[in-house]
Parts: sequence; C-alpha cells; structure tokens
Amino acid sequence: MLSKNQIKLITSLQQKKYRDQHQLFVAEGNKLVSDLIEAKTEVEFLIYTKEWKECNSVSNKAKITNRIETDATQIKKISSLKTPSTVVAVFRIPSRIINETIIQDSLSLVLDDVQDPGNLGTIIRIADWFGIKHLFCSPNTVDLYNPKVIQATMGAISSITVIYTSLEELILKYKTPDFPIYGTFLEGEIIYNCQLQKKGFIIMGNEGKGVSETIQKLVTNKLYIPDFPSGKAVSESLNVSVATSIICSEFRRPEF
Repeated sequence: MLSKNQIKLITSLQQKKYRDQHQLFVAEGNKLVSDLIEAKTEVEFLIYTKEWKECNSVSNKAKITNRIETDATQIKKISSLKTPSTVVAVFRIPSRIINETIIQDSLSLVLDDVQDPGNLGTIIRIADWFGIKHLFCSPNTVDLYNPKVIQATMGAISSITVIYTSLEELILKYKTPDFPIYGTFLEGEIIYNCQLQKKGFIIMGNEGKGVSETIQKLVTNKLYIPDFPSGKAVSESLNVSVATSIICSEFRRPEF
C-alpha cells in the first residue's frame, strides 16, 4: 500500500514548484506509462492495481525498484483524473540534449508563450507524427510536465526533445540566409503558394496574442492559412494546435 509520505509526494507533483524541486513528474494510464517505460524513462514509483498487473507485463520488462500494488481507492488519492486509471507512475525528469546538427538541417517547432496544456500536449503529438524532433518553448510557455500536458501527449513526449529557452537568443544563434524563420500572420503569404524548405524554425504564437513583437522582428518568412471562401465572415483565428497541424502537413506534403 502507499504510505502517507508517498501520497503527499505524488499529489504535490501536480504543482510545478514541486516537480522542479524533486525533478519528478506523474503519468497515468496504461499506454502512456508503458510508452514512457519502453523509452527508458527512469521510473521512481510504479503503482498499479491487481487487475492491471494481471493484464500487463510491461512492469517486468524494466528495472523498477519501487513497485507498489494497491487498490482503486488508493490510486484515486493520487490521481489528477476524474476517472482514475489502474496504473500511475512517477518518473524522473530526463536531461535533454540538443543535437545542433539535426537542428541546422531539419525543421523545429518554436512556441512563443503557448499557455493551454492541451495545446502543448497536442502540438507534441503533432511534432511526433510529422517527424519533427525538436520543440523549443519560451520560458513562459506552459510547463511540459503539467499533468494535463502529459496526458494530452498520449506518449509522444518520449519521442520529442523539448527545450525551454530564450527564443530571441535561440533564433539569433541559428538564423542565416539559408535557415528560414517561419511564422503565421494575417498579412503573410498564403502557405499553399509558398515554396517551403525542409529546414528552419516554425514559430507558433500565444493563443490570444499571437507571436510577440520581439520575435516577429526575427521572422523571415510570414505565412498565412487562408479561410474559405475568401471574404466570408469566419472565426477570428484557428486554434494554435490546429494551425500547427495544417502547417506541418503542408511542409511535409512535397516529400510525397
């Protein structure tokens, strides 16, 4: 069974300051937990019900010291979900290594103060789907290890390198005439008419404010996703994760 101290620790990880302090995060659900274990993310605790153990062997494939079999009542105490899963794991936050060669020769996504956990989690899934390996976030972007972000990634978090950094410094470091900086703007060129390169940064802005003024000045290629039909009254803007999906799809389309 879970001890009071373990319950206290795990529930505290719903807050960023304690995730930072302990360098731990929580994942819930069979697929998510299994994917993270398969990706060799270090496990601090694996907590599960008897029913889960009888149907899953993933826990036997990894070296996990702290395995705790418990019941649904105990799991409910540590879960952040309305309907708790039968398995919860506490993982150690991994160190992230930037491969500069890959960055210079490929596409990376750059998020400028994206705030909604669901959007960040979905964008990570989109990056994974379209083979984008690096995702850079401004310091004010929602925390990667927020439980809602983790759930929304559906396991894709194990495949993408996510780095929080100063976007201005990042862009100035890599920006060259041969390395475009893309961004979406109402005054941009219609994306379907553009010759898009296979490398560069794709900047996606805040849900309400878009790309910040400081970063706008560094964009070299402004793109626009047109509404249909032209001139018809439509929603003010696309959801940032939806827009990211459309843009990534268009960048990959010429490869087929």
